[in-house]
Amino acid sequence: MLMQLAVGAYQANCYILGHKDTGQGVVIDPGDEVLRIAGELSRSGIRVQCILLTHGHFDHTSAALELKRTTKAPVLIHEGDAPALNFRPDGFVEDGQILTVGGYRITVIHTPGHSPGGVCFHAPGAVFTGDTLFAGSIGRTDFPGGDHEKLVEGVRRKIFPLGDGLRVYPGHGPATTIARERLTNPFFRMYQTA
Repeated sequence: MLMQLAVGAYQANCYILGHKDTGQGVVIDPGDEVLRIAGELSRSGIRVQCILLTHGHFDHTSAALELKRTTKAPVLIHEGDAPALNFRPDGFVEDGQILTVGGYRITVIHTPGHSPGGVCFHAPGAVFTGDTLFAGSIGRTDFPGGDHEKLVEGVRRKIFPLGDGLRVYPGHGPATTIARERLTNPFFRMYQTA
């Protein structure tokens, strides 16, 4: 089960990924509206095992501490973005790490560029890209710690090889597919071959 909630003034996507058999799941990027997120968790019966943050920017993290207090679930982020939080996370994720949550295997993919500790989370049939990759665009790289070349290279080397049919769930805007972004995203046109 997957729920997408656009939360807060910046309409950042918060995702609830729950396993129907175990009733366990994760929340990815609770950026705001903690009561709304908690309400969806209650309605769905999902027990949160951990709260995953794709990066440390406030529009993706502002509800994380309150959601932790509500669910008692640990908050995990890449160490490179932990200083952006206004609280101490419960742990760090790193490139290649596999998290087993409620019957799902979620692989951590470090994709710096939007921020130094930006990560994507690859779950069965889906990749949650935060502000690394959007439908038709990529995340801003003009913030402190941003790096345009690293972001583009990270997507090309680590995200596109996951497979054309994979659904991409970005930090803002609609879902897309790897094929669509590989073939039509203007930031990757120069890499296309005839």
